[in-house]
Amino acid sequence: MITRLNVATILVLDKEQALDFYVGKLGLEKANDVRQGDYRWLTVRVPGESTEISLEQPGPPLHDEATAEQIRELITKGALGGGLVFITDDAHALYDTLRERGVTDFTQEPTEHFYGTDMGVRDPFGNAIRILQQGKAAAEETA
Repeated sequence: MITRLNVATILVLDKEQALDFYVGKLGLEKANDVRQGDYRWLTVRVPGESTEISLEQPGPPLHDEATAEQIRELITKGALGGGLVFITDDAHALYDTLRERGVTDFTQEPTEHFYGTDMGVRDPFGNAIRILQQGKAAAEETA
């Protein structure tokens, strides 16, 4: 029986740039940063949470060079925008904070829906991120 999610992966082109975005701009924390030879296992997480997001670059040991090049092209086009969904207490305040931190690639400003308020943003590599402030009914259903 599966009991919880430990690590999810998104593809990035540059781990340092990804670390700056996810930690410096979104406010996540670095969880693991381990090197084994040329390989770097780099993960981030929401502060206080255990589930980690692995920031992976195409290439060895996961992909041969020809495959890695094809994946890099798809990332550059925004065609592999996996998806992350985060929860916030205040979408409007977070939106203002992200803008102050230099985030500009919003796909949607905070918008009210029946389920709450959400917004969309992309990381520097085109990965889609949704940030949701759950509405009262949605929050009661998940409690």
